Amino acid sequence: MTDLTTLIPHIEALIFASEKPLTTLEITELVNNALGFMEDKISLDMVESAIEGITEKYSAEFYPFEMKQSGGGWQFLTKKEYHKTIAQLNGEKFLKRLSAAALETLAIIAYKQPVTKGEIEAIRGVSSDYAVQKLLEKELILISGRNEKLPGHPLVYATSRSFMDYFGINNADELPKIKEVLAEQLVEPTIIRHEEQLPAAQEPDADALLSVTEEGELIEKDNGEDDQA
Repeated sequence: MTDLTTLIPHIEALIFASEKPLTTLEITELVNNALGFMEDKISLDMVESAIEGITEKYSAEFYPFEMKQSGGGWQFLTKKEYHKTIAQLNGEKFLKRLSAAALETLAIIAYKQPVTKGEIEAIRGVSSDYAVQKLLEKELILISGRNEKLPGHPLVYATSRSFMDYFGINNADELPKIKEVLAEQLVEPTIIRHEEQLPAAQEPDADALLSVTEEGELIEKDNGEDDQA
């Protein structure tokens, strides 16, 4: 019976050589085909245990790459610390060839999928024919079917496996939440001024107190005011 020590190199070789991400089931089938002379078949549980060991192995700091589940399967990916280094080869060229309109359209599809072209245009306010066509050509999106509830049954679009693979995510649920992105944009620095720099008319009233509401709003009230229960 094959142990994990023997199994792990076979899995590493498959993932390294594959041009696309490999699922756990695909790895199991490929290993069994390769080791067909064995009486006992490799089980899915054994492969999952081996993958766990490989993932832990390459998480060590001295490896510039790691094994991650991305694009629908397992693959070796360089760690984010080395993005600027490898971007000199081809990392940024792909997205640089996308126009602002195409990127905008891609973002809408990623967050609203499955979505029709009419729905995309309603959000953008302009025709999106060319942008959608370019995204299809680059295989970042695909036609996932038709919307049977709308007149004419228009085509619906969704992000592709290549999109997930390129951005290093396994499914659309791993995209940053819109509310989190907006929350970061709304944070503004607080300007603090020394009392001596304030004009006389703006000097703080010694008889005033500052209070904060439950919503985080800063309010000012006089000493004479009674707190309401």
